[in-house]
Amino acid sequence: MINEIQTQKKVVAITFDDGPNPIYTPKVLKIFSQAKGKATFFMIGEQMRNYPELVQQVAALGHEIGSHTYTHQKLSLLSYEDCLSEIEKTERLIEKLIGIKPTVFRPPFMDYHEDMVSLLQQKGYTMIGALNLMAQDWGQPGVDHILNTTRNVIKNGSILIFHDGYGNRSQTIKAIQILVAELTEQG
Repeated sequence: MINEIQTQKKVVAITFDDGPNPIYTPKVLKIFSQAKGKATFFMIGEQMRNYPELVQQVAALGHEIGSHTYTHQKLSLLSYEDCLSEIEKTERLIEKLIGIKPTVFRPPFMDYHEDMVSLLQQKGYTMIGALNLMAQDWGQPGVDHILNTTRNVIKNGSILIFHDGYGNRSQTIKAIQILVAELTEQG
């Protein structure tokens, strides 16, 4: 699992899990449009099926869409066949909606097993993690907590995780507005 890349460039990767969501995904898109930046969205198949036009909008704006499985289950609890089904069903849906196969994958709950790693490699996926897991934006710990915990791990090449799906994501949106503005100002 890749949590960061080694680079001298002043870049970070900001990623979003669990969407698309008709309330919060458009807000994320607006933030990144204003900053002239791009993000990676690890989308859930069931959510994509419900909001296909949002998937297409994300892709049309130049953001990357990665797989986050079809039903957001803990992969370590699933058989190899069920893991394969989760990946392939999502892959087919993404290809149908935007015309390209995803190349990045994030396991729900960052939970996976050895067979999963082998499966992903065979299918040509890179498994993506993140450095700011302690921000726990999914639990709505407060904007300051999300920001401060994330700021502590930002360096060249950091991969950051946030959520635009499931539940109230207003704290995440506020934190992202502030963080993206800060990072843009810092170049």
